[in-house]
Amino acid sequence: MSVEPVRVVLAGVHGHGRWHLDNLRRLADRGAVRLAGVCDTRPVDAAQLAGFGKPEQAGRLAPLIRHTGAELVILATPIHTHAELGTEALRAGAHLLLEKPPAGSYADYTRLSEVVTSTGLACQVGFQSLGSAALPYLRELLAGDQLGQVRGIGVAGAWARPAAYFERAPWAGKRRLNGFAVTDGALTNPFAHAVASALSLAGAETPESLREIDVELYRANPIEADDTSCVRLRVASGTVITVAVSMCAERRHEPAVVVHGEHGQAELTYTTDEVCLRRPGVPDEVTRHARTDLLENLVAHIRTGAELLVPLQRTGAFMRVVDAVRRAAEPRPIPPVHLAGQNGGRVLAGIERLTRRSADNLAMFSELEVPWAPAEQLLRAGDRDVAAYRWHADGLPRTVAPRPYLYSVRTLGGTEVSETAPVDHPHHLGVGLAVSDVDGTNFWGGRTYVQGQGPRWLSDHGSQRHLRFTRRESCGFTELLEWLDPDGRLVARERRTVIARRHKPSRLPGCWELDFTFRLDGTDRMPLTIRSSHTKGRAGAGYGGFFWRAPVSATRRRVFTADADGEDAINGAAADWVGLSGTSPSGRDWTLVFTQCGPDRDRWFARERDYPGIGPGLAWERPLSTGSVSRRIRTVVADGRLDRRTAAALLRRTSER
Repeated sequence: MSVEPVRVVLAGVHGHGRWHLDNLRRLADRGAVRLAGVCDTRPVDAAQLAGFGKPEQAGRLAPLIRHTGAELVILATPIHTHAELGTEALRAGAHLLLEKPPAGSYADYTRLSEVVTSTGLACQVGFQSLGSAALPYLRELLAGDQLGQVRGIGVAGAWARPAAYFERAPWAGKRRLNGFAVTDGALTNPFAHAVASALSLAGAETPESLREIDVELYRANPIEADDTSCVRLRVASGTVITVAVSMCAERRHEPAVVVHGEHGQAELTYTTDEVCLRRPGVPDEVTRHARTDLLENLVAHIRTGAELLVPLQRTGAFMRVVDAVRRAAEPRPIPPVHLAGQNGGRVLAGIERLTRRSADNLAMFSELEVPWAPAEQLLRAGDRDVAAYRWHADGLPRTVAPRPYLYSVRTLGGTEVSETAPVDHPHHLGVGLAVSDVDGTNFWGGRTYVQGQGPRWLSDHGSQRHLRFTRRESCGFTELLEWLDPDGRLVARERRTVIARRHKPSRLPGCWELDFTFRLDGTDRMPLTIRSSHTKGRAGAGYGGFFWRAPVSATRRRVFTADADGEDAINGAAADWVGLSGTSPSGRDWTLVFTQCGPDRDRWFARERDYPGIGPGLAWERPLSTGSVSRRIRTVVADGRLDRRTAAALLRRTSER
């Protein structure tokens, strides 16, 4: 009994659509499909459609589906059109084969998922690698404990792309286009299969299966999106996944998905469907596997009810990665000194070895001592870069209590309002968290105040070590850190969240807000004991906690609250907020307004005469002994010299957010 061919409309014939035409031709020759129509904004010449008869051509999708009676639409249009055209196809009554990535944002993916559910039609996503039998084979191998406990999955990929690749379409190499999220880039488009394959092996395909996402984006080419990037994921089971990829290699290197186990490695080359099992003392075992074409699978689903291999709901975790890329800081340009030109494209020396090092060590580029990938990130409030964050303290003198910090913090008008390592206090590192005494270790830097002796140089300086980011976006991050004593022993653990927000325009001065939250936990052995120099007998020296060091070059400095002025009146005060104003050497005024949020509020440490600096003191009047301490400080950063009334109005507006 013959089966009627599935009537298909191909939307997007040029570009990758040509591959779909060849595949349709193969299946049409077998009687499985019939190309009923093609939808494109440009006419398709007869030569491209040879062998298909005379499929109908149109520029609008829904009318074409209805007129041809198409049962299935292949959507190979630009990324930012997927959600709208996919919705149109489904509501017109057609099943959908959707090219990857499914959408340019998670919000678009969610809307499309709702339409799939409401229509009851099938939506298969074109992750061809997920049709490979190599993946279930490898999952079965891992379940059989041949590698032992899996400690992580590392992915490496490096391809060569000429400059023309990024000029092939208006959306190519773009993060956004005409107000729509495109989110083109190495991780989300050419190496999307690498990300999806790793997630599949880890059993992490739903949105809820990802606990942490950390992204680093770079670009060697003059494009808006990234061409070299890496991501680290932590799934609900605890497995770590890293993916490091680039389109700037000298030649193509097949991507590798490396599963690290306690008894060996398994490496998947998803482009060739090969799996190589490596174990000590045993010859490598290489197997090759078949692959099911996703269009064939969708046709079988329509005609016989076969199970879909890559339904849209299997790509939820991947779409969270896409959204993390969309929200990440703008790609960092790679300096030309590290690049060479070849075949009209940019070549990044040694990138294929670097991506492999990442996969072998489950490391980000910034952790591999790469000169073009420093351990720092710009912070953006709205459309303005307003600060930078340096999270590795390597190279800093021990006496400054090395730690991560914000630096080059500035107003929207570009006036710098922070200072790092000034001559008067080299241990003042911009904006961050510093405490003079935690269980006897100096995490502030400089001399330690000894009761009855005064400030003394001691070998008691600790350090804060960055462990990893659990979230990183252009506006901020959440970071995990360890606080270590001089011998490297763990004193405390910290979770830190920093967010920059742009205030909406109003009649009040243009400004942005830094939201700094931290939680400091003691070890299992004992609670934390936090002391300030004030608790040891140095009057007025209650510093220790969040601290903002402003430029000593600022003139006309003023520290004020709602009802007081001057350092003497405010240092040690329990005010709702504190303002600090100054004038830069170029004559530009600025104001910082600090407030504490939450039930626990500390007295303020304030300086304006010798140097300008503000911060709440965690242990002002007496030592603080606790298993955990949490604080949240919000700082409004404004151009201009604000009076009390305006400062209070800004804080009210901040609290209404």
